[in-house]
Amino acid sequence: MLEHEKPIYDCEKALTKLKEQNGSADSEISEMESTLEDLKSKIYSSLTAWQRVLISRHPERPQTSDYISGLCDSFEELFGDRLYRDDAAIIGGLGVIGGEKFVIIGQEKGSDTDQRLKRNFGMVHPEGYNKALRLMKLAEKFNLPVLTLVDTPGAYPGLEAEERGQGFAIARNLMEMAKLKTPIVVMIIGEGCSGGALGIGVGDKVGMLEHSYYSVISPEGCASILWKDPARKEEAAKTLRMHAEDLLEFEVIDGIVREPQGGAHKNHQAIFNSVKNYVLEQYESLKTQNLDDLLENRYARFRKLGTFSE
Repeated sequence: MLEHEKPIYDCEKALTKLKEQNGSADSEISEMESTLEDLKSKIYSSLTAWQRVLISRHPERPQTSDYISGLCDSFEELFGDRLYRDDAAIIGGLGVIGGEKFVIIGQEKGSDTDQRLKRNFGMVHPEGYNKALRLMKLAEKFNLPVLTLVDTPGAYPGLEAEERGQGFAIARNLMEMAKLKTPIVVMIIGEGCSGGALGIGVGDKVGMLEHSYYSVISPEGCASILWKDPARKEEAAKTLRMHAEDLLEFEVIDGIVREPQGGAHKNHQAIFNSVKNYVLEQYESLKTQNLDDLLENRYARFRKLGTFSE
């Protein structure tokens, strides 16, 4: 339960108790149900930037493995970067979505303590980005579109990752994705933080879930650097303007996928259906494009990013 959801849970608890009481009038229950719906509408329509960050990090929010299960008719996972080892923070393989074949790559945080440790909380090592690039090259070779699912608090910042060339691995992915000769659809499904997100984030179409965020830095990191006070994270979240509506206005992304009321964790199947429709719709608009036009449009899309005033 998130802090802003406590009044909703209290109201739901009271409603449940009312229904369990013998002799409770239907009118009382109807009135309480109406009050609950009004409360949900009021709270979820006025979420702050920080509250939306908390939703994007909710432990029950669907992750890459969930989307693969929910979107794909079939999926065959592939492992390893052919250089060092397999990085469990990246899931990738061959999948079929609505009859269309894709190479699917995404960051996975893990759903429990053991899985989070195994997946390194979605923080990718260099071999993870190498693995992603290997799969993208496979997609290019067999003329398959690429779907990437972004959900990471950032690339792994440890010493061993730097020793193995973390910065170079991300930079190479940026370069190679920019010229990959096949359509790329990017979906930001949770946290899209820093270069860790960009390492699989270059595409022809970039979509975001309503309560995900996409930023050069986390709110906590921003507050620590700018004000030397991580407690100002809520102010940083608002100042960064890193949510879908702002980024659509800045033309950083191309579309927003609306979430069920309260967030994607409230109704997994509904968000799977919405993401599936969005991905197939975007691919339909890309697959008929001439390859030269596709690459030129991708290049132009990222070259024009940025808004400034004098």
